[in-house]
Amino acid sequence: MEYTVLIHQAEEGGFWSEVPALPGCYSQGETIDETLNNAKESIEAHLMALKENQAAAPIEERLFIGKVRVEVAEL
Repeated sequence: MEYTVLIHQAEEGGFWSEVPALPGCYSQGETIDETLNNAKESIEAHLMALKENQAAAPIEERLFIGKVRVEVAEL
């Protein structure tokens, strides 16, 4: 199973991640690699908790991420 992990740069340093298909599944790390490894552990723990509660693991819907550049004139 694969899940999309969104990685954000933390204001205080390091990174934090979220898994859109698993609400409440977050992680953090000092580097992107560490954050991804921690996210994997968080996903596994999240899925185990769902299994223990006899809930089905969510299947990720198609998720598209893009960037749009916008030029804004200063006021």
